Amino acid sequence: MRRTPSELERHEFEVLVIGGGAFGAAAARDAALRGLKTALIERADFGGGASAECFKMVHGGIRYLQHADVHRLRASCHERSALLRIAPHLVHPLPIAIPTYGRGRRGRAFLGAGAFVYDLLTLGRNVGIRDPQRQIRRTRFLSRAEAIALFPHLETEHDLTGAVVFEDGQMYNPARLVLAYVASAATAGAVVCNYVEALEFLWKGDAVCGVRARDGLSGSDLEIRAQLVLNAAGPWADYLQRDPARFGKFQRLPFSRDAYFVLDRPPTCEYGIAVQGLSKDKDALLARPTRHLFVVPWRDKTLVGVWHRLFPADPDSARVEPQEVEAWIDELNTVHPALGLSLDEATFACCGLVPFGETATETELSFGKESRIVDHRAAHGVRGLVSLVGIRYTTARADAARALDLLLRQSPRPTPAPAPTHLLPLPGGAIEDFASFEANALREKPAALDPSVLKALLRNHGTDYRAILASAARACDDAGAWTIPGTTTLIAQVRHAVEREMAVRLEDVVMRRTDLAAGVHPGREVLDVVASDMARVLGWSPGRIQEEIAMTEGTLARHLAREGRAKHSAVSATRPLSAYGAMLANNSLGAMSDRSSAARESLRHP
Repeated sequence: MRRTPSELERHEFEVLVIGGGAFGAAAARDAALRGLKTALIERADFGGGASAECFKMVHGGIRYLQHADVHRLRASCHERSALLRIAPHLVHPLPIAIPTYGRGRRGRAFLGAGAFVYDLLTLGRNVGIRDPQRQIRRTRFLSRAEAIALFPHLETEHDLTGAVVFEDGQMYNPARLVLAYVASAATAGAVVCNYVEALEFLWKGDAVCGVRARDGLSGSDLEIRAQLVLNAAGPWADYLQRDPARFGKFQRLPFSRDAYFVLDRPPTCEYGIAVQGLSKDKDALLARPTRHLFVVPWRDKTLVGVWHRLFPADPDSARVEPQEVEAWIDELNTVHPALGLSLDEATFACCGLVPFGETATETELSFGKESRIVDHRAAHGVRGLVSLVGIRYTTARADAARALDLLLRQSPRPTPAPAPTHLLPLPGGAIEDFASFEANALREKPAALDPSVLKALLRNHGTDYRAILASAARACDDAGAWTIPGTTTLIAQVRHAVEREMAVRLEDVVMRRTDLAAGVHPGREVLDVVASDMARVLGWSPGRIQEEIAMTEGTLARHLAREGRAKHSAVSATRPLSAYGAMLANNSLGAMSDRSSAARESLRHP
C-alpha cells in the first residue's frame, strides 16, 4: 500500500468508492476482486470514524429475535461466520451471560426459550469454520453458583437464579480489520488513498462521472473520473448531495451517536455480561422491560456500553463529554449497584454515528434496522450513483456487495461475477487453527522476545507477522530492544505501518495501526518515540514532529473519559524512555538526508 494520489487522476475508473470505513473498504475489495478498475478514497484515515470507534462486537443477530425479524437474524449470523472464517486473527467468539431472576421476562425459562429458538434458526453458523476455537457454541445455562463464580458481584442479588449464555463475536482491533479490507483491495489492483476528501460530484449530463477531491496532505485539488460512484461516506454521505437542483431539498436522516467507555478493570473471566439499563427499544415485539447494556472483557480491560442518542449535529462534532460518562456510571450503579463502577476506572470513551430509525426523537428511540442503500437513478433521476450508509460493522461485507450489485446494473459493459468474499481470507488470515498457529510461533520466537509482544503481533497481523519480526531482527541484534519500552508494540511495527500500510500521521500509527492507544493514553514519551521514528522515514522537521504530537494529543483528549485525565496519563505513563527517545530523535534528524525520493514524493506535508 503506497500513497500515490497522482494515480487517481491518471485513469478513468470503472468504480470509485468514497469512504474508507468498513463498508467502503469492503466494497472496494469486492469490486477489485471482480476485476473492476477500482479506486477508494477516504477524507481522513482508513477506518478512522465509526468503524474504529465501534463497540468491537460482531453481532450474530440474536437481538433481532425480539423484532421477529428472521431475515436480519440469519443475515447477521452469516456475516459473523464469514468474519470468523476470513479473519481468524482479528475476530473470535465471545460468550455473554444474561443473569436470570425469578420468573417471567427476567426468568430462566423465558430467556432460555428465546436463546434456543436462536440456536435453531442458526444451525449453519459454523459451516466452513474448522477451528474449534472459532466456532459459536450453543446456548447453555449456568446455575446460581456458577454465575457467581464467574461474576462475584452477583452474589448480593438474592433473587438471582443463574444465567443464560449465548455466544457472539468480538474484534481484537476493528481499525486493523478495516485496513485488511483496504489491503486486500490494493492487492487486487485498486488504487487506495487516505486523506483525500471528495468535495463535489463531476457531471456528464444527469450522470455522475467522478468527483472533485482535495488531497488533505498537499492541499492540491484532484479530478477523479469514474463510470460509476459508490458514496459510502457514512454520516458524511448526505453532505455530498447538497445540490437542490439535482437531489431536491437537502435532508439529513436521523443518526444515532452510539457510545461506550473503557474501564481499566481486568476481566474476571472470558464472559461478557448483559445488564439492563434504563432505555427501551420501542419497536421490540418481545423483550425485557429495558434494553441490555453489556459489560464485556476486551484484552486486559472492560468495555461498557452501548448508549444511544439522537445526534442531529455535524458529524465532525461527535464526541463523548466526561459528564456523560459520569452519568452512565451513575445509571449502571443505580440499576446494578453490585458492579461498583467508579469514574476513576474510566479511561477512554468512544462513539460513532450510525443510522437511527426515521421516527426517532430525542425522547423515544427507534433503532435503525438496515443499512441505507439508495439508487439515485430511481430516487432523483441521477445516473451512475448509489449511496450506502452502513448500520452494523458485522454486515459490511454483505451490504457492500448488495450496494455494488445495484450500482453495477448501470455499468456500460457486462461485469464479472462476484468473488466469494465470504470465503477468501483477508491478508494475514490464512490460518486453519489459530491455537496451533500461535503455539508454533511461540516455539520459534527469539528467546529474549516477551510472549505477550508476539501474541499481540499475531492478533494484529496474522500470518504477516514474520515479515515484521524479520525487519526487527535486521534493525537490532538484541530482541529485548525490539519493542517500544513499556508496551507490546515493536518498533518495526511503526516502520511497517509507514512503509507498507499508508500511515502518514502520528495518530494513524498510535490510534489505528498499533495497540499503543488501546483504551488508554500511552503517555507522552511513547508519542515522542513513535514520532521520532516516523520522522526518520518521512523526513519530518522538528516543527512537524511537534505538530504531529499536538494533533495526536488532541485526538487522545477527545477520547479521555474524564476531565484532567490527559495530564494524569502523560505523567503516570512515564517509563524509562527518555534516553531511548532522545536517541531516536537525534537519529531521525541525522537520517533525513537518507530518506527515499518516493517517500518525499508521496508523503510530504508542508
